[in-house]
Amino acid sequence: MAWSQNNAKFAVCTVDRVVLLYDEHGERRDKFSTKPADMKYGRKSYMVKGMAFSPDSTKIAIGQTDNIIYVYKIGEDWGDKKVICNKFIQTSAVTCLQWPAEYIIVFGLAEGKVRLANTKTNKSSTIYGTESYVVSLTTNCSGKGILSGHADGTIVRYFFDDEGSGESQGKLVNHPCPPYALAWATNSIVAAGCDRKIVAYGKEGHMLQTFDYSRDPQEREFTTAVSSPGGQSVVLGSYDRLRVFNWIPRRSIWEEAKPKEITNLYTITALAWKRDGSRLCVGTLCGGVEQFDCCLRRSIYKNKFELTYVGPSQVIVKNLSSGTRVVLKSHYGYEVEEVKILGKERYLVAHTSETLLLGDLNTNRLSEIAWQGSGGNEKYFFENENVCMIFNAGELTLVEYGNNDTLGSVRTEFMNPHLISVRINERCQRGTEDNKKLAYLIDIKTIAIVDLIGGYNIGTVSHESRVDWLELNETGHKLLFRDRKLRVRRATKALGIGWPTEGVRQAATRD
Repeated sequence: MAWSQNNAKFAVCTVDRVVLLYDEHGERRDKFSTKPADMKYGRKSYMVKGMAFSPDSTKIAIGQTDNIIYVYKIGEDWGDKKVICNKFIQTSAVTCLQWPAEYIIVFGLAEGKVRLANTKTNKSSTIYGTESYVVSLTTNCSGKGILSGHADGTIVRYFFDDEGSGESQGKLVNHPCPPYALAWATNSIVAAGCDRKIVAYGKEGHMLQTFDYSRDPQEREFTTAVSSPGGQSVVLGSYDRLRVFNWIPRRSIWEEAKPKEITNLYTITALAWKRDGSRLCVGTLCGGVEQFDCCLRRSIYKNKFELTYVGPSQVIVKNLSSGTRVVLKSHYGYEVEEVKILGKERYLVAHTSETLLLGDLNTNRLSEIAWQGSGGNEKYFFENENVCMIFNAGELTLVEYGNNDTLGSVRTEFMNPHLISVRINERCQRGTEDNKKLAYLIDIKTIAIVDLIGGYNIGTVSHESRVDWLELNETGHKLLFRDRKLRVRRATKALGIGWPTEGVRQAATRD
């Protein structure tokens, strides 16, 4: 089973080797049959062992036991023609498969190799090889690292990009049994198998915790595992039972929740967690698919938005009138506190213990910046569609939506948004890729202009009267301001000279 990256499609491959496609509400909308590597062996000559959606949700990769991977283009709409756009022939059976990044499919083979298939070049290559059958394959939350579990108990880690973590690659640990149930959470690796023990390993393979069910006569071997998209929870499947574990950051341990027991469910063969964290799908040996709602709490905001906390660090914000949804997530795994919707109900604001989350509901641009709590004394202004302006303790901080770094920060006591002007790439200029300027008041009679890309002061404009309104033009080359006597003045950036100061007083006046 597999969920698409855009949360709109859910794929299930049955024992008949037919892929069924469902919408996010669980309604079947489409299907297509897979095909063998060679028709002379018949349509029942293989099993499907792995399936994954492409990052753009328009393709599905199918790994088969007849030594081949097919990539099917399924299109963006239901009913689009299904065509094979790539095929990768291997030397042994494909046992598991992941699609972590654009053009890159990672898969395990019965002969012990973990390989990479590039859908752009249509070529495959070996990432690393072992002498033991690959029983499981998973990725970390970012998709930039992979873990493989092998029949001899070996767990191997490989990074495409370690994102500065400095964690080691290669053989990580030797698990006591084949780790068919393998999940890579935010803070540890969880493995389980036929010995009915669940073991949590640290980032360098040392054992953190063990949950032993070998003496429980009702428990059987663990067959599969999945981590939540935020990496804060892990679910493991066995026989008639799902075991749920949640990471407790304050104590740095895994804590088991009440297990979900369903009589006659039989062996759980597949688990798939929806990318936004709101649904968990469970596939069984008998061909059933159960869908569970995953929610810590749910609330209604001003009778217009539904806030669903699907994990400590992830919240789904749904507009009740339009049905549109935005997933607000802390990329550092911090617990999201109260979510507010401000600025004519368009902008999201949420705090964690170490960061500030901001977002634009209309454009789905989200930001997370480092932010030390100040007791909720911040003031937010949303007059600019590209930038959030935050005032706190005499400091103005600018955050561009969609960027996880602050755009700039200056000291000013003037909090009125009419006394601040920000221009972010609003009109393309020849020879200039980025153009980001800020104009603000240093004191009641002095305007400063700052280049936000370089972080330096372009110049200042002094005036004899108190300034009560100012604005940069779209390119940031001209400044218009008004004083308390209702006189409008204009300052123009002189070529090669910078911003004029004294000469502004002789600028043309427009009433």
